[in-house]
Amino acid sequence: MKDIKIEEKVRDKFERPLISLRISITNRCNVKCFYCHHDGIVPENYEMTSNEMQRIVKVAKEIGIEKIRLSGGEPLIREDIVDIVTKISSVGFRDISLTTNGVLLGKYAEQLYNAGLTRVNVSFDTLNPETYKRITKRDYMGLAKKGIEKAVKAGLNPVKVNMVVMKGINDDEIWDMFRFCKDTGAILQLIELLKTENCQESEFFDEYHYDMGELENELTKISNRVKTRRFMQDRKKYFVNGGEIEIVRPMDNTEFCKNCTRLRITPDGKIKPCLLRNDNLVDLIEPMRSGFSDEELKKVFLKAIGNREPYFTDKCS
Repeated sequence: MKDIKIEEKVRDKFERPLISLRISITNRCNVKCFYCHHDGIVPENYEMTSNEMQRIVKVAKEIGIEKIRLSGGEPLIREDIVDIVTKISSVGFRDISLTTNGVLLGKYAEQLYNAGLTRVNVSFDTLNPETYKRITKRDYMGLAKKGIEKAVKAGLNPVKVNMVVMKGINDDEIWDMFRFCKDTGAILQLIELLKTENCQESEFFDEYHYDMGELENELTKISNRVKTRRFMQDRKKYFVNGGEIEIVRPMDNTEFCKNCTRLRITPDGKIKPCLLRNDNLVDLIEPMRSGFSDEELKKVFLKAIGNREPYFTDKCS
């Protein structure tokens, strides 16, 4: 291990550069997907304001962050979402993206594009109305589908559709979803379930897990081209007859940790150095609210970066 570098790009002790910052702007949501990990609900009055987020990303940019992703919960549930994107965009980043379930995307797509949003990922698992209601406990499939279409028309690029593939639920819809995305102008991103240590979630995994291995073999044979994305954990992108499919395999491996270049901010303003850990969070919002200068907040960021330890270490040490 080496000391943290503050040169052109901040790197952690394992020589991993910090390139992107993912900000969960709320834990509230308007659907109840049965596979959601439910990290807990943060009351609205504890959520960060748009001004606080603007200041956070300003400091983050000073340590080398180039890309911002906004997520939730469901980020579009925030009535000030356009203001949030506008203020973050004013700081100047090469990429600002957002992850949403798409229900409110039709309402906001054009406004978000005009505010400076670059691209969007939409969690959308099925084209079957009954399956959608089974997964989300809501009857919003039409809204989500229109949201995807309006995002493409608004100019957001790329628009990616995140489909969590589950055995016996939607695994027979993969090619239907591919055709929908191709016809719409979106990219299909197939997500494999991640097994956790939670017993109840482990039972869910055992029942619904769909192994992507056989599908990847098929895609390798029929694709016109295959691209490996180095800083996305060597994720494969398959180009098939004018459409695109990406496969997102589980993150419980050393390759994911080796290529991790992201910090995260929780809805209540804590820096989360590792996706898979909650025992090394660093509070950022309280120092900010108590009067810390930008230079002092930068040191808080560096403290969090100093806490970055790969969850799986075989290839990172």
